Amino acid sequence: MSVSQTSQPHIALFPSAGMGHLTPFLRLASMLLSHDCKLTLITANPTVSVAESSHISSFLTQHPQVNHVEFHVPPTEHSHTISDDPFFIQFEATSRSSHLILPLLASLTPPLSAIFADLVVANGVGKVAVDLGVPNYIVSTTSVKFLSLMAYLPILTTSDAAKLADGTAEIEIPGLTPLPVSSIPPPFFNADHGFTATLVSNVKALPYCNGILMNTFESFEPDTLSAIRNKRALSNLPPILPIGPLESYELNINQARYLPWLNDQPVKSVVLLSFGSRTAMSEDQIRELRDGLERSGHRFLWVLKTKKVDKDENEDDLEEVLGSSFLERTKNKGMVLKEWVNQEDILGNPAIGGFVSHCGWNSVMEAARMGFRCWHGLNMETKEQTLRFWRKPGLEYGIGHGDGGIRDCLKKMRFGERSMS
Repeated sequence: MSVSQTSQPHIALFPSAGMGHLTPFLRLASMLLSHDCKLTLITANPTVSVAESSHISSFLTQHPQVNHVEFHVPPTEHSHTISDDPFFIQFEATSRSSHLILPLLASLTPPLSAIFADLVVANGVGKVAVDLGVPNYIVSTTSVKFLSLMAYLPILTTSDAAKLADGTAEIEIPGLTPLPVSSIPPPFFNADHGFTATLVSNVKALPYCNGILMNTFESFEPDTLSAIRNKRALSNLPPILPIGPLESYELNINQARYLPWLNDQPVKSVVLLSFGSRTAMSEDQIRELRDGLERSGHRFLWVLKTKKVDKDENEDDLEEVLGSSFLERTKNKGMVLKEWVNQEDILGNPAIGGFVSHCGWNSVMEAARMGFRCWHGLNMETKEQTLRFWRKPGLEYGIGHGDGGIRDCLKKMRFGERSMS
């Protein structure tokens, strides 16, 4: 099948599991619609979280012109799963079966012009694109530097494995700044780990795609982008296409609980504390943040997650988690939510003067777009590792440990001062 010759491009988008993957895809979809593209949105069924389901439904309601294809992911036998993390299980299942979308896409009218797919399904979708005769672009939801590490995994898990075993302090990806071993996620050290194996099988398909779309921008990662473009590093990669920071799109999701409260707060007086859609906080982390916030005296909006999947959250147990006395003492200065929020819209509210985050890549880009410093305020090892992959003047981070750490972090934060114009 040849690429559609109609004047209106027809693009299929295929995100992977989790809001961290879905959100940039829906923002990209909104951008493409503004450029008069015809879109087909492929979503895995069932979704892992309620937030994914509600956002897909809301987006399709707002954009009825978007064609929706539900891909029923074959269930994975429990004995074959890579972990007990439901998102990782969905990654593996979708990756393993992504080639099955061929008949769903072959029957589309008008024919597709291109496929934009998540890196997690690069291998299967690449084969589908070849069969359909259309260009295939991968959408990476990470920084360029972390993409570089993933692209290097086939070597890291084979020829460099001995170096890791020998206790080397750094990993050198030719052409790039050496990476401390401490910054590399532990599963990457084990080629037999299911998540690593899933990534390796998909990054091997990257050289055969037409390009990689990245939610980043030139001045944010200039050295890494330059090294790859000039073939000093990872010369087998296709063109890297920075398209960020991706703009948010209008959401018909109820935000009535927190927007009226925010609108009543003084300008630049509130710190937003939000640690991602998948980061469940431990009892110790909750206690640390609760005590530090109260002692700091700052106004705050805290998005709290105690479960990895929102289906398991109980929005009515805040008193049990935080203590009724804390909620009573801080009721005039703070609000705690156990629900998904539109983080970028909150950052754009005049009342927000600071941002404490898990520093996931979507949050980093939202902070950059809104001109905020992105502060990392808790001891979360996996995110401390990802911090090593980006350091940018004006977007400093401060890691606090214990309630004194978070209190000190808030003291250092220059409320209302933006990092970039």
